[in-house]
Amino acid sequence: MIDWLIRKPGAFAAYRFRDDLFPTSRFRMVYDALGTQHAPTKASREYLQILHLAARENEAAVDDVLQTLLDDLTTISAPVVAKHLQERTAPAPMPSVEVAAVSLHGYDQLLAHTREART
Repeated sequence: MIDWLIRKPGAFAAYRFRDDLFPTSRFRMVYDALGTQHAPTKASREYLQILHLAARENEAAVDDVLQTLLDDLTTISAPVVAKHLQERTAPAPMPSVEVAAVSLHGYDQLLAHTREART
């Protein structure tokens, strides 16, 4: 849905349903923060890239990253959000699993006993 806005970020400021593109209050806070750091078109472009990232990946995780960035008062941009999101979703290292050798001697005895019972 927002693909056309990403290609034309200048249209975001006049978009009729712009308020619907702020999923949470943090997204709005980020948009306002970007507006103080950049020119309006650049701020819209950055915000739309962050919104697109939330749509592709995980909106709740992006919201958490935005909260962290707002709390730390760091520069917010789409690449920074993507980097933090990737760090949060990095897979945990696989645990080492060792399987002990299984003795089939008991199974062989059971099969032998079954054969003797049939005869």
